[in-house]
Amino acid sequence: MTAVGVSGAGGQMGRLVAAAVAEAADLELVALYDPHAAGETVAGREIAATPEVMAGAAVVVEFTRPDVVMDNLGVWRRLGCHAVVGTSGFDVTRLAAVEELWGEGPSRCLVVPNFSIGAAVMMRLAELAAPHFAAAEIIELHHDRKADAPSGTATATAERLAAAAPEQHRAVESRELVPGARGAAVAGIPVHAVRLPGLVAHQEVLFGGPGETLTIRHDTTDRRVFLPGVLLGIRAVADLPQPVTVGLEALLDL
Repeated sequence: MTAVGVSGAGGQMGRLVAAAVAEAADLELVALYDPHAAGETVAGREIAATPEVMAGAAVVVEFTRPDVVMDNLGVWRRLGCHAVVGTSGFDVTRLAAVEELWGEGPSRCLVVPNFSIGAAVMMRLAELAAPHFAAAEIIELHHDRKADAPSGTATATAERLAAAAPEQHRAVESRELVPGARGAAVAGIPVHAVRLPGLVAHQEVLFGGPGETLTIRHDTTDRRVFLPGVLLGIRAVADLPQPVTVGLEALLDL
């Protein structure tokens, strides 16, 4: 039985994760933390206002905000917990900071831009396609309450595309008449972020070459799709070979 705590337990994903952990036969929900929802009850447990409540957890699932996640990770590392992180905002610089923070030792940290199995497959397919096309762009679409843009999934995808195909060749570079019209460059890949009510999480990777295009798209229509990936991460994090691992694909043999 693995003791699990949920950080950000008052949020939409935090509540879903807490309920899924409580229902799993091999997991035990032992702590909930969220200073913005302290005192509320989720999955039969009261949400605490202080992070020290996680002292009894072997694994902490972190679904909070980019502006607090690093401080939280510092606490989980100090407490000797493994961490499974679903918070957005982990670019190359922040991942380097996590590796420095985590250092060596028995604790493990798994950072996952997107817990959807389909999204992990989408990113892998895009990585395989990249060397065969002249250029690529990403359109990511999320609900209008998402805390950051571009999404962690889009950032991770762009970085993987850039590594797989370092040179993009375009016959014409359009001049922006309105700043931002061409999106933001992430590792040299244009990324366009759409935020609208009614959306959940969606991403298109568009490839272009002489005479043809290819589009790889993934759509999330219900946040519950993330739960199998979260549970997989909880069960596998302690056995990861490195102190810090990025991406669910490391657990899916992709």
